[in-house]
Amino acid sequence: MSAKTILITGASGGIGAALARRYAHAGITLLLWGRDETRLMQTAAQCRALGAECITALFDIRVLDDMEERLVAQDAATPIDLAIFNAGLGGSVAKDDICETPQRARATAEVNFVAPVIGANVMAQAMAGRGGGQIVLVGSIAESFPLPMAPTYAATKAGLAMFAEALSIRMARQKVRVTLVSPGFVDTAMSRGVPEAKPFLMTADAAAAILVRRIARGDRRIVVPWQFSVIRAAAGLLPRALVRWVLGRA
Repeated sequence: MSAKTILITGASGGIGAALARRYAHAGITLLLWGRDETRLMQTAAQCRALGAECITALFDIRVLDDMEERLVAQDAATPIDLAIFNAGLGGSVAKDDICETPQRARATAEVNFVAPVIGANVMAQAMAGRGGGQIVLVGSIAESFPLPMAPTYAATKAGLAMFAEALSIRMARQKVRVTLVSPGFVDTAMSRGVPEAKPFLMTADAAAAILVRRIARGDRRIVVPWQFSVIRAAAGLLPRALVRWVLGRA
């Protein structure tokens, strides 16, 4: 499928902005959503300079009814071929804190799980009616590990991974492809806020180059950097008690 109209949430920076620049060229319409007005406008300006038409929307996807209404209206006005739900909220719990605050846990769950699930269902319905399309959900390799320093984050990404697989199976007959992206450490503002070591760190532009190629190929699951596929497979062979012991001392 050659996408002409592409939605990217979280396009203000990081992987979202890098993807926007990779997709930007003449004949492409980019629908760029974000919360940081200055950075979102910078991304849009860069993409327009590369020949793309850009339509920006500045709002918080945690306002779920607003997000759903905007998505329905935008798709009705400009049918979306490729929807990339990239917006995410990270952050580790400080060592001295007992656990996350309820407010932080709710925000993480809404941004990382509830909003993309609602958005993906809206797009699945619309794309099925048109006979095809592609939905990309950007999760995290954290989906595979019970991270004590980020319990809600890991849980939302695990839930998103299961949702992506289930939706992929359901939408196959409708010719709507669903791709799950599971990044490891990519050099973004989110990862810079993680105090722990960041093995195999790669730039957002390098990650975006891989993602654009593999999304176009229709891959159902993409892990970047690739080394984390090996780490996840190796961890899966270990006794769960050992994994818990290692993470408990990380």
